[in-house]
Formats: sequence, structure tokens, C-alpha cells
Amino acid sequence: MKLVLLLSALATMTLSNTECNNNKYSSKKFKGQLAIKGICFNYTVKLLEGTIDTSVISTKWKDPNTEKIHTNVFALANPCTFPNLINEGDEFDFELDISDTTPCIVCEAYYPTPPRSLKIKVLNN
Repeated sequence: MKLVLLLSALATMTLSNTECNNNKYSSKKFKGQLAIKGICFNYTVKLLEGTIDTSVISTKWKDPNTEKIHTNVFALANPCTFPNLINEGDEFDFELDISDTTPCIVCEAYYPTPPRSLKIKVLNN
């Protein structure tokens, strides 16, 4: 019984700590660049300004289609809220949007993206 209570307490603390870590970015502004505008919203964003824990972005990722190496990038996790007018190479300000739960349906074609993804909200477009 004590073991069950201990495991429950540890799980609660771990989950609470994860939420706190995500919330520490909720009001921060970052600058990004759309590095790859792949088919069917398979977008790769490069972090240009701002500090994000390297465990949530890919510090070095190689696009298997072009063999180009990208640094400090992440896949776009919420493509349906991303402005359509932003093109590859464009820079924009954003904040992390951990509250976004908008359902999003995109086509099934694939273009490679980094293994880590983030939900973001574009601020200046």
C-alpha cells in the first residue's frame, strides 16, 4: 500500500513539474524563421532569437531530402493556426502556445521534419 501511495505521489510531482516547465515559456516572445515549407504543412521552424530549453528543439537536424543541416529547429505542431502568408525564409515573432487544442486535418503527403515539435502562436502577421 505504501508503495502505491509513493508511486502516485511521484507521478503527481513529475506531471506537475512538466506543466510548470512548459508554463515558463508561456509569456516569452521568440523570433523564428520558416526554414522549410514542406507539402501538407510539414513545416520546419528555425529559432533565431530567444532561449528555449534544448530538450524541446532539435539543435542539429539533417533534412534527408536535401542533406542540408539545420540548427535549432522544430517541426510545427499546430499547422492549422499558422498564417498562410508566411513563406520559406520569412522571419516572424512567436510565443509558445501550449493551450492550443484546435483540431487540425491536413493531407497525408509527407515531407521530413525534425523529431521535436512545438505549438506556436505567430504574433506579428
